[in-house]
Amino acid sequence: MISRLLLASARSDRMRRLVVSVPLTRAVVDRFVAGEALDAAVAATRELTGAGLAVTLDHLGEDTRDRERAEAVRDAYLELFDAFAEHGLTKDAEASLKLSALGQGLSDGRALSLEHARRICERADALGMTVTVDMEDHTTVDATLEAVRDLRADFPWVGVAIQAMLRRTEGDLRDLAGGRVRLVKGAYAEPASVAYQGRAEVDRAYVRGMRLLMEQDGHPMIASHDPRMIEIALELARRNDREPGSYEFQMLYGIRSDEQRRLAGAGERMRVYVPYGGDWYGYFMRRLAERPANLAFFLRSFL
Repeated sequence: MISRLLLASARSDRMRRLVVSVPLTRAVVDRFVAGEALDAAVAATRELTGAGLAVTLDHLGEDTRDRERAEAVRDAYLELFDAFAEHGLTKDAEASLKLSALGQGLSDGRALSLEHARRICERADALGMTVTVDMEDHTTVDATLEAVRDLRADFPWVGVAIQAMLRRTEGDLRDLAGGRVRLVKGAYAEPASVAYQGRAEVDRAYVRGMRLLMEQDGHPMIASHDPRMIEIALELARRNDREPGSYEFQMLYGIRSDEQRRLAGAGERMRVYVPYGGDWYGYFMRRLAERPANLAFFLRSFL
């Protein structure tokens, strides 16, 4: 129930104004967000890569409602790539995009967001970087997968995030065989008609998704902080004769940092999802909803 309330709050303008206005919130957000400015993203990336970790950068924002904002998000990614090139950080680096931030929700949003995503992919390709398209709520899945197919015609390395909690996911994973796929459990409040609801159901769906990805050609990206899922992924990789580097683990910035370094030290490819930018509210609320420990951490900061 608490998770559903938090997920609903993630899209509430009233709650946004309340949470953002509390001075102590900023200190808590710093655990999950690298910073608001580009310099902070560069500094966080330098620290992580220095520790042997790969990165994927997310310029925070979603549900863009005007063309100017969509263009600003596009330009923020291009500036990020320029900064990475300047600081020698492009090797094995990646960006994560939300198509809604690039204008997908506008009247001509499908074409507009695809055009912006293509510009971003062109710059990434020139620098030897990659891009993964984030998945949002279930109403956008078909449009997102269509955009990914269009992008892969020119950039076959484009990745996509797929949510295990959605009932359609196993079919989508079969259709995506051969590409880069980030498997996540899912962080949106979805109805029972389209998504598994209980934790055990979602966990079982996640394992089925990992099995499909590990058995297919392609590059599985196992995005989980759950120790059980990580152990199962390692066993599936062993059974399918996969070497480290033919798959990877992904975790969020600020969560289980010691485990991130342990996996990297054991020879696994470990990529950290690094969010940055001023529009952090929606991302932050979903992180609180995912784990009670995150919410407890947030509440303790006020006490």
